[in-house]
Amino acid sequence: MLAPSLTGYGDKAHLLGPEVGLDTHVEDIVKLIHEEDLTEVVLVGHSYAGLVISSVANDVPERIAHLVYLDAMVPEHGERAVDVQPVSQHLIDLAGRSGTGWRIPPLPEMPPPLGLFGVTDPADVARLRAMLSDQPVRCLQQPVRLDDPAADSVPRTHIHCVGAEPEGIVRRPVPATQPNGSPARIRELPTGHDCMITMPAALSDLLLEAALR
Repeated sequence: MLAPSLTGYGDKAHLLGPEVGLDTHVEDIVKLIHEEDLTEVVLVGHSYAGLVISSVANDVPERIAHLVYLDAMVPEHGERAVDVQPVSQHLIDLAGRSGTGWRIPPLPEMPPPLGLFGVTDPADVARLRAMLSDQPVRCLQQPVRLDDPAADSVPRTHIHCVGAEPEGIVRRPVPATQPNGSPARIRELPTGHDCMITMPAALSDLLLEAALR
């Protein structure tokens, strides 16, 4: 199992800059797949990274066995994050008021049951807060390119977190079908957005289920 950090996040936070965008993050993963000569990849993307995994599958469909959208954005060809989740424009506006114009600060903690991305335990909130990074505006403004029909046949699982959400979040329905017309696999977790913290065991079971299909 590999859990790479995208440029500008985690152990690559020092690489954050205004030039970092969706194309950077897609290149991160495609390059890793080639360097490690990975095949039959079960590729998981959380939140914004739904755009990343969709684009990676478009670039190297022959190496991807399964896509898992973990409470993630599911774009169509040519869409941007602000198209899939319009509230993203509010985050871009925040960046404009922050003085830099290109970096979006982490969201503040909200009263329970919302907490910080659905995390409410104080110790978990503190741990999560320490791991958060600013996000470049460019990530939310670049469109995805999904023009390889071979990627349409890559099986997909959608894990949808159905806990409380902040006001203003309007989700698209989880797709009932895959791009090739076959039924999508949809699973739900009764928790907030960061289910890897609030329901790690249940999430692990669902990821293993997807990997073993």
